[in-house]
Amino acid sequence: MDEEPTESLWVRIKGSAGAGDIIAGVCYRPSDQGDQADEALYRQIGAASCSQALVLMGDFNHPDICWRDNAAERKQSRKLLECVDDNFLFQVIEEPTRRGAVLDLVLTNKEGLVGDVKLKVSLGCSDHEMVEFKILRAVRRARSKLTTLDFRRADFGLFRDLLGRILWDKALEGRGAQDS
Repeated sequence: MDEEPTESLWVRIKGSAGAGDIIAGVCYRPSDQGDQADEALYRQIGAASCSQALVLMGDFNHPDICWRDNAAERKQSRKLLECVDDNFLFQVIEEPTRRGAVLDLVLTNKEGLVGDVKLKVSLGCSDHEMVEFKILRAVRRARSKLTTLDFRRADFGLFRDLLGRILWDKALEGRGAQDS
């Protein structure tokens, strides 16, 4: 099956020793884009979000999304919110970028990776505000002492299979609800 084309560009920014690479993506989603092209874009985002550091920016054309409440009216917009949630992404634009709507997004998978976000006047004859931000490399060097699980790399099929092998009636026999 041929993959539906998307208007996106992905680059790997090579980090110096110990700094790690950053995947940067730029995309444009036409407002009349169909479900198949959306799904192709969401697969690309899913693959890119497995990297250690991701910054994705672009015009996603979902004016009905309320990022503060993580809600949307249209099904296609809810699909984008689902993609963002499923891939553990943060949306960092807080102000409208075009006619009172947040159409232009900056998404990242690392809190603190993107900073100093500013909206500037539009460039040339564009009707969108220009977004300026910094990618903060220093965040990569900070190491947390807390162990966190990366569920994006989990083998849920194996997990389901292992849980299916347990004889639950026997394992929970004689236990109350709290103990079970």
